[in-house]
Amino acid sequence: MITLYVMGDGDQENCSSCVQSPSSAETATWLDAALKRRFGTKQVNVQWVDVNHPRTQHERQLAKCILEEEYWYPVVMLDSQVIAEGNPRLKEIVQRLVALGVVEKKSY
Repeated sequence: MITLYVMGDGDQENCSSCVQSPSSAETATWLDAALKRRFGTKQVNVQWVDVNHPRTQHERQLAKCILEEEYWYPVVMLDSQVIAEGNPRLKEIVQRLVALGVVEKKSY
């Protein structure tokens, strides 16, 4: 199973120019639902990580990477590599997953 990490600042409110955008946590929920519809429930997992309160050593390493760089939240990471930041584009994320061998669910 491939895990995507959606990272953001759970304590931070949206800036005035981002007020219409979903929060990082809401983006993680949306992305998880969209990818499960596209790929099913057994191939891709989406995890929300608050960069201020990482729970595991792996999350702490990812959070450190984010906090040391200048990225727009939310940051979507795959294998410790940033694949999207700010408003992530589903099409680009799907293309990366397919390139890694994730098989799209057949629609009937």
